[in-house]
Amino acid sequence: MQYKALLVEELEGKFTSSIKTLETDALAVGDVLVKVMYSSLNYKDALSITGNKGVTKKYPHTPGIDAAGIVEYSDSDLYQVGDEVIVTGYDLGMNTPGGFGQYIRVPAEWVVKLPVGLTLKESMIIGTAGFTAGISVSRLTDLVKPTDGNIIVTGATGGVGSMAVALLSKLGYQVVAVSGKQEEFPFLQSLGASEIISRADFQEVDKRLILSSKFAGGIDTVGGPILENIIKSLQPLGAVTTCGSVSSTQLNLTVFPFILRGITLIGISAQNYPTALRQILWNKMASDWKLNNLEDLCTEISMEEILPNIDLILQGKLKGRTIVKM
Repeated sequence: MQYKALLVEELEGKFTSSIKTLETDALAVGDVLVKVMYSSLNYKDALSITGNKGVTKKYPHTPGIDAAGIVEYSDSDLYQVGDEVIVTGYDLGMNTPGGFGQYIRVPAEWVVKLPVGLTLKESMIIGTAGFTAGISVSRLTDLVKPTDGNIIVTGATGGVGSMAVALLSKLGYQVVAVSGKQEEFPFLQSLGASEIISRADFQEVDKRLILSSKFAGGIDTVGGPILENIIKSLQPLGAVTTCGSVSSTQLNLTVFPFILRGITLIGISAQNYPTALRQILWNKMASDWKLNNLEDLCTEISMEEILPNIDLILQGKLKGRTIVKM
């Protein structure tokens, strides 16, 4: 069976992308064949498209770490033809053909049934970015309560950051958003941010070993000096999650914030989040945690519009979520 996909090809170290007609028989080995209705854009997709071998080792390749669609064929008793499902994380879109194709074939353990309360489109507005935000909020709220103080969120106009701001606000937290895009401050306020800090005012390296207590917790998506400043500014028993390294992969600080204030640094990985816990969190994000303004968080594009929007991701010019109608 033929289908269309965005295919990235490598020739003499140069990478080109175009929409090609492919055969489902050539898809990866797996238990479940899914007709993809929606995908979404993520920074990892941009890396795959531009030839980052740390993400995708072999080309030609179809990126897309998110996919939502309908089961076309299943060798697993867990899924039947016609089931609406979500596939995110694991190796999808990295070295396994991903959601920028109209079909994917994956192992059954990668698949999650679409929860009652979500449409396929809404599931991709959430996508890996929203799922990462959901894990972060889940871990953070175990330790920090709304009455404890403000929560700071960095990279707040990005996919993870914007979803985190909206989720925390829905759960009753006072959110301080950090962004370098002054023109998007109204967007952050619409998500529920009670205060907005310019990134330029928060990203300078501060060599002091510990700073004044300002925040009860944080969700960081960028790493580097900004994360260092959050760690040093947390209140006693505060906590911060970390899921990104766009600014830097290095942390230059001492143990003093940890042993003097008893704070917690929590690493977040959505890629290999356990399958059983995935369904639980997706169910929560379709019910108690479902955002009323999901549509306001997204821009919908076609497959033909993926490449121009990938360029915008690399330039840091996208806000919220961008979903692809396949």
